[in-house]
Amino acid sequence: MSKKAPVEPIVLGKMGSCYGIRGWLRVFSSTEDADSIFDYQPWFIQKAGQWQEVELESWRHHNQDIVIKLKGVDDRDAANALTNCEIVVDSSQLPQLDDGYYWKDLIGCQVVTTEGYGLGKVIDMMETGSNDVLVIKANLKDAFGIKERLVPFLDGQVIKKVDLATQTIEVDWDPGF
Repeated sequence: MSKKAPVEPIVLGKMGSCYGIRGWLRVFSSTEDADSIFDYQPWFIQKAGQWQEVELESWRHHNQDIVIKLKGVDDRDAANALTNCEIVVDSSQLPQLDDGYYWKDLIGCQVVTTEGYGLGKVIDMMETGSNDVLVIKANLKDAFGIKERLVPFLDGQVIKKVDLATQTIEVDWDPGF
């Protein structure tokens, strides 16, 4: 395990419980196609506040799960120590998008209504099944006394303009809602 660290870390999944006694672990992938988590290497984990690079030795499907074997993790105790570790890669590994943006690009953007009212800053994104949702932390002195807003990410309907250069998202949304 090397001392390298991701420059722009992004979480692609999480290590689950042990599988068997030879150091295999279940993996929960956050990528759209679960298997594509293996397209991004190297993987990093954080242990005791320190970044560690982990090397994938093998992986396979087992029933509904994906199980992995990491180099140097050869028994159940070693695997157990990695349970719940997030799988992180450097976001520079993600393919460049010709059109569109990643969720990570929207975090930190200021959200403004079409009338010019500042709703706050995007702090998270949620997947609801029907559509994605912006989680917006309202400005400190919000006129409506709202601390957090959930705004559906419906391009063209609610989302009118995303400008990553100025870090602003224009929305057609009632600030009192």
